[in-house]
Amino acid sequence: MRTVFFGTPEFAVPCLERLLAGSHPVVAVVSQPDRPRGRGRKTSPSPVAIVARGAGLPLLQPESVADPLFQEALRAFRPDIGVVAAFGQFLPRAVRELPSRGYLVNAHASLLPRYRGAAPIARAILDGESRTGISVMRIVKEMDAGPIGLQRELEIQDRENTGELEGRLAQLAADLIDEALERIPLGNVEWTEQDASQATTAPKLTRADARIDWRTDAPGLVRRIRAMAPRPGAATRFQGELLRILDARVEDGTAPTRRPGWVVRTQSPSSPVRIATGQGWMAPLRLQRAGGRVLPVDVFLRGYDIPDGSQLGDTDSAS
Repeated sequence: MRTVFFGTPEFAVPCLERLLAGSHPVVAVVSQPDRPRGRGRKTSPSPVAIVARGAGLPLLQPESVADPLFQEALRAFRPDIGVVAAFGQFLPRAVRELPSRGYLVNAHASLLPRYRGAAPIARAILDGESRTGISVMRIVKEMDAGPIGLQRELEIQDRENTGELEGRLAQLAADLIDEALERIPLGNVEWTEQDASQATTAPKLTRADARIDWRTDAPGLVRRIRAMAPRPGAATRFQGELLRILDARVEDGTAPTRRPGWVVRTQSPSSPVRIATGQGWMAPLRLQRAGGRVLPVDVFLRGYDIPDGSQLGDTDSAS
């Protein structure tokens, strides 16, 4: 099948690379336009665009896939099917039904119908889920609501953060897309409608999601820190400056009598800082100042002291 691939971030790269190694020719790649990226905000191509250019593939980067000129250009490649992985734009009916088979398939990083939306991986960790997975579905007008053809589970490992889990899910997505494209021409993929009554949503992360509220219990705070790592990074404030915590663990000990956000320094090399939470203690393991590098806590403290008795967060709300 002549295949067109829609994708943008790093998550989508393994799918594209697997397609390039497979038996179905990739006739074009569609990705978001070059954008300011990274700390210097220098305009640069998306990870998928980089792979496409490196492979010498035709690359389309429309500001909007609703543009008739883009659709005309895409039609000229005569695709039989389209594959989508974290593309980042709404795909109108004219695009969804453009391939000769009449549909696009999408690799979504959740066990649909749970976690429909832009941030399924982070939301699953934030909610304390023990399992997630990849669902290969046909794209319809409603977000992530199309019939499912293939689905496979993956266990979320202890202390795994969003970036780490995303890497494993990306490889699983490549496996399932490869399997789907081998089975579709044989007609042995059964497309099953989702049970909408079981659907949950995974909206895009906001600054509020990354904010550490020290009144939360320690396990909940550790989940939030894992869910927000490596980006945007769960954040608190110390002496008015933004402080990100990229890894942490729950610490044993009696319930803290200090107010949430209170810092206690210890003699332990592995956890020299303990922080009181709404219930229990938490030990930060990797920290980052605004504009600085992510550092292990012991290295961080050599250049930036957080003294015993310090208060983290908004001192009025202890959050």
